[in-house]
Amino acid sequence: MQDVIQIRASAKRNVLTTSLFGVAGIFVAAAIFAWLPEAFFLAGVFVTSASIVALLIAWFKFREPIFSLELSHDSICYQHRKGQWHVSWHNIQRIDVPRAHRDLALEDLSLVGIKLKDYRPFLTTTPIKLMIHLLMEQRSLLLLGDKSDSASGLSFSANLVEDDKHKLPDGTVLTGTQAMLANRMTKLRERLGYDLYINVSELDRSEQEFVRLLRECQEFVQNQQKQDA
Repeated sequence: MQDVIQIRASAKRNVLTTSLFGVAGIFVAAAIFAWLPEAFFLAGVFVTSASIVALLIAWFKFREPIFSLELSHDSICYQHRKGQWHVSWHNIQRIDVPRAHRDLALEDLSLVGIKLKDYRPFLTTTPIKLMIHLLMEQRSLLLLGDKSDSASGLSFSANLVEDDKHKLPDGTVLTGTQAMLANRMTKLRERLGYDLYINVSELDRSEQEFVRLLRECQEFVQNQQKQDA
């Protein structure tokens, strides 16, 4: 295993190409407005709109960190413009591709799921801004899983609201955003079996290949620790 394995998100690719497309589109639109008859006005508006969208996409891509994940001998580090979260290898209980029921069949999701042994290290080191982002990003996952809203008697809108208090197994009571994320993680564990989810768009390979990589890294670290002991 390398000292650090860096994963570059597929969504981060083609920033320069998208930017050039947007800039070129602006010049084309300017030429349409300046030299072509009024009959081409709507075409100019369309080209302008497409160029602005391309520049916005390029800007959002540019704002993201160069590497979405870094795998070291100590931990998995997820990087986002809102901050970072770290999960040590010894705190990971399970890594796999989550599955959900769709039309009476189980389907693999385009995600990598991580089940933790202990919530405390994750919740006490993750920035609040990133926690809020995770709460927003994971809303769609509440529609998935074996336990549907209709079966539990709860509406989807009610399910989006998390309690701002959470009690850890050792008796520690969390409040605020930390508690809300802990409750969301607990809810998603019940539905899909995992606490943290990494979208395939944040990877440089398929979700199955990334799961194999994480398992190999975890096994390597565990074997190295046994040898050192």
